[in-house]
Amino acid sequence: MARSVARPEPSRARRVLTPLLTIVALLALWQAVVAVGLVPNFLLPTPVQVVQALAEDAALLASHCVTTLAEAAAGLAAGVALGFVFAVLMDRFESFYLAFEPLMTISQTIPTVAIAPLLVLWLGYGALPKIVLVIISTFFPITVSLASGFRSVDPDVVDLMRTMNASRWQIFWYAKLPAAADQFFSGLKISATYAIVGAVIAEWLGGNEGLGVYMTRVRKSFSYDRMFAAIIVISALSLGLMKLVELAQRVLMPWKRVERNNNER
Repeated sequence: MARSVARPEPSRARRVLTPLLTIVALLALWQAVVAVGLVPNFLLPTPVQVVQALAEDAALLASHCVTTLAEAAAGLAAGVALGFVFAVLMDRFESFYLAFEPLMTISQTIPTVAIAPLLVLWLGYGALPKIVLVIISTFFPITVSLASGFRSVDPDVVDLMRTMNASRWQIFWYAKLPAAADQFFSGLKISATYAIVGAVIAEWLGGNEGLGVYMTRVRKSFSYDRMFAAIIVISALSLGLMKLVELAQRVLMPWKRVERNNNER
């Protein structure tokens, strides 16, 4: 019987250069497709035109970014807090878990695009409907990841702590919370991207500032190069938030870095 040979881990330079070269190749292909006329330029701008639009509207995009980031941050913070409370209640009370787990799953089948107009109608054109939509978008991943993490604790560990007269708070703090930390940060990465997207979707439907408002205005003027510039900014914001979550995970979970270093040896 043939032995399976472990595949060597790629070097750091290869992990960086491979996706970077792929992106460069795709951009070059995009530029060539438009340059030779396979796709009309009025329908698809070239990467050079997108970069030019990004540079020309840098100050305007930055001001809209501040609004979108503020809405996303407020909604994400509230969504994390609400998701944490629900996860704790679902772990503590089985009837609460049975009652709300199906409802939360059903809530994710409703598109945010369908909810956003109702929120604008009920709450007006200010920041509140945007924040509420971000809360709705980010609440589910946090709750599910935490509830699953709390339930992943080894029952023997909980029984051992009970025999040592540990309180419920001590069991939660020293056993359940560390066990759920890894899954929590995984859910937080998803919620961080949802936060930006949720804020932009809400801004499409009403408001005076934000990247969604900017995209609506340039779309009406058929400035597709500026549309792509806004998309790049939104992607950059989402990636930035994900990197902040990864940084927080490394700081708050130093044992994961030790485990990774030991595995690489």
